[in-house]
Amino acid sequence: MLLNGKVALITGASRGIGRAIAEAFVSHGAAIVIVARSAEIVALADSLRRAGGNVVAVQGDITTDATVRECVNVCRKQFGRLDVLVNNAGVLQQSLLGMIAIEGARELFNANVISTLNLTQVAVRLMKGPASIINISSFAGSHGLPGLSVYSATKAAVSGFTLAAAKELAPRGIRVNAIAPGFIDTEMMRALPQEIFERNAKSIRMGRAGAPLDVANAAVFFGSDLSSYVTGQILGVDGGMQA
Repeated sequence: MLLNGKVALITGASRGIGRAIAEAFVSHGAAIVIVARSAEIVALADSLRRAGGNVVAVQGDITTDATVRECVNVCRKQFGRLDVLVNNAGVLQQSLLGMIAIEGARELFNANVISTLNLTQVAVRLMKGPASIINISSFAGSHGLPGLSVYSATKAAVSGFTLAAAKELAPRGIRVNAIAPGFIDTEMMRALPQEIFERNAKSIRMGRAGAPLDVANAAVFFGSDLSSYVTGQILGVDGGMQA
C-alpha cells in the first residue's frame, strides 16, 4: 500500500497506460480522480469502486480550460487535497516530413504539451509538499522516430518542461519527474502501420514489447514516498531501447 492516504489525479485514464496507472494506484491505496474524453472513464470508475476503490470520474477534454478547472475542483471538493498529478493524456499521429498538416501539428502540441502545462499550473495551487507530479514523455522525445517527428517534438517538450518545473517547484516540496516509455503494447501503438509496429518491436533488447503495467509500476514509485528525494528525472521504461 505504497500510496495509502494519497489523492491522485490521472489524465487519459480510460485505456492503455493511463488505465494501468489508475488500477495500480487504487491497488496501492490511493484515492483517485480520473479523467478522459471517452465514456469509458465512467465505466472504469464504477468497476474500480466495486472493487473497493475510492474513485471519481470526470468525463471531459483536458485540452479545455473548463475540464482542467473541473478536475482540480473535484479534487478540492471531494478530498480537500491533491498529492499526485499524473499528466498522461496524449495523442499520436503518424506522418512523414513534407506531408505534415500544420493544423494537425498544432493539435498535437495542444494535446501533448499545452494541456500538461495548463493542468500543472492550475493543480499546483492545490498541491502542498510533499507532493509529486509525473509527466508521461516518450523514448521518441529523446531519440526521435521516423514518421513521428511531430509526436517526437511534443514529447521532447514534455521532458524539457519536466526539468524546468522540477527546479521551480522543489522549494515547495513538489517533485516533478517524467517517465519515458519505449514501445508499449497499447491500442495507440497498435494503431500504427504494421511495418512501424514490427520495426519497433524488433528493436527491443529485452525481447518483448512493454506492458502498460511496466509503466504503471514506475508511476507508483514516483508517486510514493520511495522517491521522496528524486526530482527532475526522466526515467526510461523501454526494455533497453536506450542501452
